[in-house]
Amino acid sequence: MLPSDEARELLELTREIATKELAPQVHEAEEAAVFPEAAYRLLGRSGLLSLPFDEEYGGGGQPYEVYLQVIEEIAAAWPSVGVGTSVHSLTSTVVAANASEEMKQEWLPKLLGGDWLGAYCLSEPQAGSDVSGIRASAVLDGDAYVVNGTKQWISNGSCADYYILFARTSPDPKRGLSAFIVPDGTPGMGFGAPEKKMGLACDVTTQVLFDDARIPVAQLIGEEGRGMQVALSALDAGRLGIAAVATGIAQAALDFSVDYAKERVQFGRPIGDNQGLQFMLADMAAAVERSRASYLHAARLKDAGLPFSRQASIAKLTATDAAMKVTTDAVQVFGGNGYTREYPVERLFRDAKVTQIFEGTNQIQRMVIARDLLR
Repeated sequence: MLPSDEARELLELTREIATKELAPQVHEAEEAAVFPEAAYRLLGRSGLLSLPFDEEYGGGGQPYEVYLQVIEEIAAAWPSVGVGTSVHSLTSTVVAANASEEMKQEWLPKLLGGDWLGAYCLSEPQAGSDVSGIRASAVLDGDAYVVNGTKQWISNGSCADYYILFARTSPDPKRGLSAFIVPDGTPGMGFGAPEKKMGLACDVTTQVLFDDARIPVAQLIGEEGRGMQVALSALDAGRLGIAAVATGIAQAALDFSVDYAKERVQFGRPIGDNQGLQFMLADMAAAVERSRASYLHAARLKDAGLPFSRQASIAKLTATDAAMKVTTDAVQVFGGNGYTREYPVERLFRDAKVTQIFEGTNQIQRMVIARDLLR
């Protein structure tokens, strides 16, 4: 699956970090809902936050398929960090694909070198899947835009070093949105309390609040009024990141289940000797392989410069539905133990659920797929 010796070495490095640095702390950290800042700094120093970006800006110059397999490995060890890394790459993608050359030179080395962690401010209380419902406003006033509004469900919220903000610069429904980069600490920007979520406790999620925040014109990404195109094009790549995260969650659940099936003895023999459980494990393994194949197919289209929007939605739909099914079956394999916090599969079950919701719900993915088929 990996196209070069360098890519194989990157994946080996990722597995080493995941095994030695991430996995040992995940249970305690998730119970305490502690933001894993040190983990992101480690990934940044190791060059794992910059993989699919151009080397001239400090990127790793790797194909997207390599980046996604790295995300999968991270997520298998610690799903919250996998999600946060995917979100950071989404923000970097917006700058790399849409900003001026001057802006790229100024911002990308910070974004890709691990110095800064990003957050993506698109959703609002009344605008989740419906991006056209965004109400946050950015009114030009001299050399700055005055921004007011509330962003909702922002991963890395209050913990990020910069925010990619989408706000309305005109009432035009198609060309009314614009994109900005906003450093943390900008006057007029604040945060709500962290959400108390079902899973992904270390993926700190908050509202981001703007109250007459002044954003210099120089921090406008691309042209005014192109925010809708910027947001939607970036989400295609972001959905592949979530597909990789979901595949990592499912792979971890499968691995735990296989180990448990070998060790757990009932009626004088390992429970893995029972054909009914063997069939469950086989179906789980098939689901993981389908998920991985789906996101890799879409990534290869992207790497080749070919359209991949439908395939990204298929990958996101396939992998996240599979993650929910595989983690549900993992709890069943563990029986009563799987329902307790002493074992990891219940956490993976809770973490998997939101993958069907963010980056566009799976119902939205089905709409995207069908619309593309019928056009």
